[in-house]
Amino acid sequence: MNELNHPYIRELVHIYTKHADAEYAEWSKKYLRNQFDFLGIRAPIRRKLTNQYIKEHGLPSNGDLKDIIFCLWDLPEREYQQAALDILDKAKKGLTSSEMPWLSSLIVKKSWWETVDVLSPHIFGYMFLKNDELVPLYAEKWIEDENIWLQRAAILYQLKFKEKTNEERLFRYILRRANSDEFFVQKAIGWALREYAKTSPENVKNFVSQHRLKPLSEREALKHFS
Repeated sequence: MNELNHPYIRELVHIYTKHADAEYAEWSKKYLRNQFDFLGIRAPIRRKLTNQYIKEHGLPSNGDLKDIIFCLWDLPEREYQQAALDILDKAKKGLTSSEMPWLSSLIVKKSWWETVDVLSPHIFGYMFLKNDELVPLYAEKWIEDENIWLQRAAILYQLKFKEKTNEERLFRYILRRANSDEFFVQKAIGWALREYAKTSPENVKNFVSQHRLKPLSEREALKHFS
């Protein structure tokens, strides 16, 4: 499918293009280690544009959502993947378990931390909290996969769960990848523990003291403890 043949996407591209900033695009590209091209739209402006667009045009219908998300994901500039995530977050209440295969494929397509860190806690966290039976089918497999972005997604999906966190699962996933040499996995472990420490500080401190974590993970986990 040619992305620009879809009227929903064609109009959004037209709006985004008008707000392109070449200088900020170059900065953004360097910030993400030259992984992607950019239009150069700052995040608050992009969200405002997307919110206004959704207000005027509505969210894609359930029948169109997958195609529109995939089309945005295929466009070269990173703002379009970020727009897809903005749309998904607003449409997530209408998502069903049957859509998990295509949703989960987004983790391993054009992967980088800033897409995975939205998908995992905001989209999959929502789906898993609503449908716990999906966890064995997805998160339990992600943590065992050799793809670091799937590992990161498994570790971070409970990031916003607070008292609903499944502590046994969180700690088990962390221990499964505690020896990883991957920066993004080590960082995810530290972040997940630091966030959970806001809910259960003593359990996190005990966990960190009783298990050997990579220095980065431990430092991030204990960052807010005095």
